[in-house]
Amino acid sequence: MRWLEHLEEGLIAFLMAAMTLLTFVQVVARYFFNYSFVWALELTGVMFAWLIFVGMSYGVRVGAHIGIDAVVRLLKRPTARIVAMIAAVLCIVYALIVGYGGFQYVRKMHEVGILMQDMPIQQWIPRIILPIGFALLAFRFAQVLWRVIEGRDAHLLGDEAADALKLRQDEPSPEVRK
Repeated sequence: MRWLEHLEEGLIAFLMAAMTLLTFVQVVARYFFNYSFVWALELTGVMFAWLIFVGMSYGVRVGAHIGIDAVVRLLKRPTARIVAMIAAVLCIVYALIVGYGGFQYVRKMHEVGILMQDMPIQQWIPRIILPIGFALLAFRFAQVLWRVIEGRDAHLLGDEAADALKLRQDEPSPEVRK
């Protein structure tokens, strides 16, 4: 599944770069040439939506999502493992339900055939990210569930305290800064 990880990361990097470049060009065109690309804001919004939906699954893969897990950390390992499995199953179910709803929405948009407001593209095309994004999210949660079942560390949530301590340890001491 390395190809999927590279595709995910590449798409995130491309979308961020393209959004930044398009916004910069739009600002330059507007303020220096008194010209505006009518479609730029809508395209930036579409790219941002794609970034969010691809970023959800990326966040699960790298354990970057925040959560309240203070109670789970107090549980003994077998109990915490069961709670993690239940949480992963619930997340999969949620992603599949919303993904199915997104599929129904996109299907209806395809049937209706409405164009985007500022671009000559049917609305269902950029909105296809809804079912794709939630299917990818369900897949990532299934990977988490499998790691929990195998007894490996699943990184379902990011550990903000550990991250903060790691960053603190990376800073030079006050004596070194002088």
